[in-house]
Amino acid sequence: MDRDLVSSAQRGDRSAFVDLMHPRVDALFALAQRILRDVDRAEDALQDALVIAWRDLRGLRDPDRFDAWLRRVVVRECIDHATRERRRVANLRVLPVDGPAAPDELLTLADRDQLERGFQRLAPDQRAILVLHHYEGYAPSEIAEILGIPPGTARSRLHHAHRAMRAALDADARLATVGGQSA
Repeated sequence: MDRDLVSSAQRGDRSAFVDLMHPRVDALFALAQRILRDVDRAEDALQDALVIAWRDLRGLRDPDRFDAWLRRVVVRECIDHATRERRRVANLRVLPVDGPAAPDELLTLADRDQLERGFQRLAPDQRAILVLHHYEGYAPSEIAEILGIPPGTARSRLHHAHRAMRAALDADARLATVGGQSA
């Protein structure tokens, strides 16, 4: 059924495009919010991505690859939005936890705060690949498909994003140690 909707939308059928987007928009917004860490920016990026998707849908060669193509459009638009943002403002928001409603015994509030600060220090493309892997649950080969890059490149970028996150967490810990000693 989606294949028929994609084909119809490629021919300019707006209602088919709306029918395609309706079940996907919430998940795409969650993806954008995780990458950008800001609701307003995520809304803007998603809106821009949907306009681009409508405009460029005719160029999609394989309708069965629509979901991967659409995720790629959203991720790229999020990275573009984050890159255009010149100043980085700390914007902490409590995000709903995906998964069981039971309390997380492994992470304290301080741990989550530390992870959020480390995540904010990452480049947008590093945040995107970590979100795709850890929050969305995609394997590196699936990330490669979504981003339109070779699988080896996806694995390498994921490795470098992990290293950058560790470095950001280590730097944050050193600042906390220095700040604690001087106080």
